Amino acid sequence: MVLAVTGIVLPDREERTLFIDGGVLREEPVAGADRLADGGWLLPGLVDVHTHPGAEQPGDPFEDTVLRRDLADQAAAGVLLIRAPGSAARIPAWAHDGDGLPRVRSAGPWLATPGRFFPDWGRRITEAELAAAALGEATASAATQRAAGLAAAPGTGAPGAAASGGWCKIIGDWAQDEPPVPLDVLRTAVSVVHDAGGQVAVHCQTAQGCANAVAAGADSLEHGMHLAPALLDQMAAQGTALVPTIGAFAQGAVRVRAQSPSPRRDAFLRGWAALPGIARAAYEAGVTVLAGTDTHPCGTVAQEVERLISAGLPRDAALGAACWTARSWLGLPGLVDGAPADLVVFAEDPVAHPDVLHHPSRIVLRGQVVT
Repeated sequence: MVLAVTGIVLPDREERTLFIDGGVLREEPVAGADRLADGGWLLPGLVDVHTHPGAEQPGDPFEDTVLRRDLADQAAAGVLLIRAPGSAARIPAWAHDGDGLPRVRSAGPWLATPGRFFPDWGRRITEAELAAAALGEATASAATQRAAGLAAAPGTGAPGAAASGGWCKIIGDWAQDEPPVPLDVLRTAVSVVHDAGGQVAVHCQTAQGCANAVAAGADSLEHGMHLAPALLDQMAAQGTALVPTIGAFAQGAVRVRAQSPSPRRDAFLRGWAALPGIARAAYEAGVTVLAGTDTHPCGTVAQEVERLISAGLPRDAALGAACWTARSWLGLPGLVDGAPADLVVFAEDPVAHPDVLHHPSRIVLRGQVVT
């Protein structure tokens, strides 16, 4: 059955009719197509660039039932593509192409060197093992994507490279008063993965950890708390994206503020206070700023869009950070002929009325009507 959808396509703001045919979007008219939507605003699905499905709290075991629920919650919210930069275990192949579940870009387990990250979570390795482990996880995630029929992102490495398009996630720092992964160690790991065509996300929330991640050429900084504004031009020039996860830190700030004063508490609160401004300055410097939620429940990226708007990003840029910009960054097209049939319909313009993001009218994923 072929379906027809008519509406104003974002970000182009052109009224078009799209035909959903066998999981693919077509612009050529199809006689006899059933009308799914006539009017409204069309988006190529929302994107959560930093989410950890499969475990609710730090230290929880990875569970398939939790993973399926989390992914279903994302799809029900119109989030049709996610990136999981780190997980309690490798996300299984069925989750990458399951019916009614969003498309997944995963990075394997977090790679944590001694003294960094939550106890007993992630893949524990030594600094000497980091480069080989990073290459292994990027290679494994690329293989899963290929098995699920997900093409590697364009420009991410030589065709046929072992880790082409694959992601890995490195915990680049942890406590504010403890040293980050040494620059030479991090630079070697990033270089090895890049040479194989892969990509590296780095968790960083200390000033030196952020500086090391930028100097090492990481593809994305996850969080970026205490990121020095002087590094933004370099990030823009080398294509390092920022995923500030503002909402997650807002939740953390409530808990931390209730603690007794301490250097760690105060450093966290200073970093949180500066983070919205850093996100705005990053956007103004030409850095790709992307929307990620980091916390449970899943399916709340619309709130992160609102956080980015409050931080000072233009509304179209904030929405793009959770939609067309993020989708392109992850190697998938928007609403064009031949693209995957993933789209969300809204009754009002979500740029002018961001609150409508919480209430999609129609959701189509892999050519199937979700709602």
